[in-house]
Amino acid sequence: MSSAEAPPRAAASPRARLGLGAAVVVVLLALTVTVAIGILRGASAPVESVTIDQGGPTDAAGSASVFVHVSGSVTTPGLYVLNEGARVVDAVAAAGGFTPDADEAAVNLARPLGDGEQLLVPAIGASAEAGAPAPAGDGRVNLNTADAGQLDTLPRIGPAMADRIIQWRDANGRFTSVEDLLAVPGIGAKMLETLRDLVTV
Repeated sequence: MSSAEAPPRAAASPRARLGLGAAVVVVLLALTVTVAIGILRGASAPVESVTIDQGGPTDAAGSASVFVHVSGSVTTPGLYVLNEGARVVDAVAAAGGFTPDADEAAVNLARPLGDGEQLLVPAIGASAEAGAPAPAGDGRVNLNTADAGQLDTLPRIGPAMADRIIQWRDANGRFTSVEDLLAVPGIGAKMLETLRDLVTV
């Protein structure tokens, strides 16, 4: 008698295949939902804002700034970046304060500063030796550094007009051009033409 052949293996039923396929779909769907939730959480997470100071005309807070070169009788002369609207007292403080030989009375601490200005703090006796704050190298009177006595040496500028020029400078900051004199009460186009070659900024 011949041995009986082994019965063929029963093929997987359609129901079993369907169940396996459904399980795979459920797993893939769960992974997709997990990844999507992770992406959404990452997108909604707060991002710290970082401001990079590139040495431009604004400070780290984004407000306007002025560059001032402080020299002379201060502890640490150098270039300083100050907030817009800063005054001489702020520049002197940034430079470490006056040195013992500084002529503090010659410095108007309340004067507003302008961008690109050089603030020279004289030593005691320096102004007296020069007779007045030093004029420009070509002999012209510097509207931004001259005192009332030096301004009074200009034609048609008496003590009262010299005071007006200084008051305008204290209220508005440094002169940026000779034409700014037209903003000083009492100075018109004719007087400006008289002074144009005698003053500088």
